[in-house]
Amino acid sequence: MGFHQIRSNDRLWPRLLASVAVTGMLVAPVVGQEEGGVEESSAAQNSQALDRIEQEGMVRNEERRVAQGEVDELNEETRRLLDDYRAELKIVEGLEVYIDMLGDQLDAQKEEISILQTSITDVAVIERQILPLLSRMIDGLEQFVALDVPFLAQERQTRIGDLRTLLSRSDVTVAEKARRVFEAFQIESDYGRTIEAYRDKLALGGASFDADFLRVGRVALIYRTVGDERLGFWDGSAWQSLPNSPYRRLVEQGLKVARQEIAPELLTIPLNTNLVEAL
Repeated sequence: MGFHQIRSNDRLWPRLLASVAVTGMLVAPVVGQEEGGVEESSAAQNSQALDRIEQEGMVRNEERRVAQGEVDELNEETRRLLDDYRAELKIVEGLEVYIDMLGDQLDAQKEEISILQTSITDVAVIERQILPLLSRMIDGLEQFVALDVPFLAQERQTRIGDLRTLLSRSDVTVAEKARRVFEAFQIESDYGRTIEAYRDKLALGGASFDADFLRVGRVALIYRTVGDERLGFWDGSAWQSLPNSPYRRLVEQGLKVARQEIAPELLTIPLNTNLVEAL
């Protein structure tokens, strides 16, 4: 029914207004109830949303904490590896220096080996030449002893004989042979600057006597026979006798000095001027 129809029918208009009023009274409480329920539902949904957000935040915080722990561990591991790397670098640097030093040592040893090999070759040549030289030295020493003042004749001849025997032995090194020969020459050299008293046999006038000998370097060799105490000296070619006065006291004094029985002092002894000039 259109508005014109309602307007044209004035008797229906009051009834329609009353009906709308009643309907409005009925609808108003229902609408209020629906708005209250929507508000409560919205608040619950908001609360649930906040709970979910809070839970997600806590989960994410936990994940961040775990991730940060892993990062810290990785950082610590990285630092440890870096420290180890730096330590290894120092070791490597030390090894490189050590290798360089070993290289220098090896070069020096190679050079030394080369020198030693050359020396060994030279030693072989010298060894072939040294034995004949030692033999000639012994011959010269024997001639010297034979022409020297005749003191300790037996001992000196025995030493020369031992050197000849040593020279022919194959179990003795060339160095030891040379040492013994040089030692014999040194002993003979020392005789020229020492004083000595010893007892030995004296061959005189076809007879042999026990005698005390006083040797003063190579300038004087005096004897005093045991028992009758005859005195004499070597004049360079033969034994010559000495008078008891004043030489007995002087020879006795010299023997005591040589035996270190008294303190060293100035000695008066007979000398062969020809022998002294020859020395």
